[in-house]
Amino acid sequence: MALPQKALDRLGFIDGYSKVFDEKSPLDDDAKPTDIMGGPFDKLNWMKAGILASDKVLTVSPNYASEISANAEKGVELDNYIRQVGGAEGIVNGMDVTEWNPKADKYLPINYDKNSVFEGKAAAKAALQAELGLPVDPTAPLFGYIGRLEEQKGVDILLAALPKIKNAQVVILGTGKAKYETLVKGLNTKSTNFKGVVKFSAPLAHTITAGADFILVPSRFEPCGLIQLHAMQYGTVPVVSSTGGLVDTVKEGTTGFHMGAFNPDRMDSADADAIATTVGRAVQVYSTPKFRDMVKACINQDLSWSQPARKWEAILEEVVRGCTAAPAKKASVQTPVQARQALGV
Repeated sequence: MALPQKALDRLGFIDGYSKVFDEKSPLDDDAKPTDIMGGPFDKLNWMKAGILASDKVLTVSPNYASEISANAEKGVELDNYIRQVGGAEGIVNGMDVTEWNPKADKYLPINYDKNSVFEGKAAAKAALQAELGLPVDPTAPLFGYIGRLEEQKGVDILLAALPKIKNAQVVILGTGKAKYETLVKGLNTKSTNFKGVVKFSAPLAHTITAGADFILVPSRFEPCGLIQLHAMQYGTVPVVSSTGGLVDTVKEGTTGFHMGAFNPDRMDSADADAIATTVGRAVQVYSTPKFRDMVKACINQDLSWSQPARKWEAILEEVVRGCTAAPAKKASVQTPVQARQALGV
């Protein structure tokens, strides 16, 4: 390819895969090439070129920014180039507080806010249990999962953990790989406390977000994540893996529960045990005053774009104008976890 040397220096990339992966033929976790050590193979990598040509590398949470520059595994062999340009900077996502607003959500049986959260969630929970055929029991802790049915989201780990989960109801909603869709559909015959729904449904996603007591986010990696933000906006307590933006947005014991980091490459029985154990911790807290405190802590946060937008603005001022006040402006923007820590809770 007759490219200028400067372009080749930026685009040139070597790895151990004989195949070129792109959006039309991505690397499939179920069919990884056997010749991974057969290279090296010379390739062109547009992401590498983008990193080296950029004025600033940005991603959607500070913790994920640290992860992708830490080593080749999490940086998918681009970590050296990220460090070469001074590292990445993370800005936690805000969420759409118009679409996801329990005070005005058209899919809920009754609307609620932070002052009526327990009444509103009780109504949504009863409606959800009735709709899905679960026992309508206000005392049963209800866990929801909303997301793609694939390995990155950890649904295989969750499914492996279900037989170990006791004294709780679990609802899974999503679409994805055929083998996981089949397993999720099969939940309906495994236990009266487990329900799987394989389809895309905005109404049901909203009802689960409001009606569940806890939302499960067992991702193997997660740049930021929105599910846990939606959940907290509705007073639903997240139970999350300890990776990426989940670390920046969910504070252990205050606004949620952390399950630890999971094996990024394969199913590990220890990870399924971690889900079951953490769900067990949440079940124990559910009937105590601490659970009500966690619900209040979740719903009393500002998870909108108001703060993240200020950091975006500061970075643009820094890069485009060289504004000397920009670093202080950036530093004043806290992640949800930092905000809780600043309050001493």
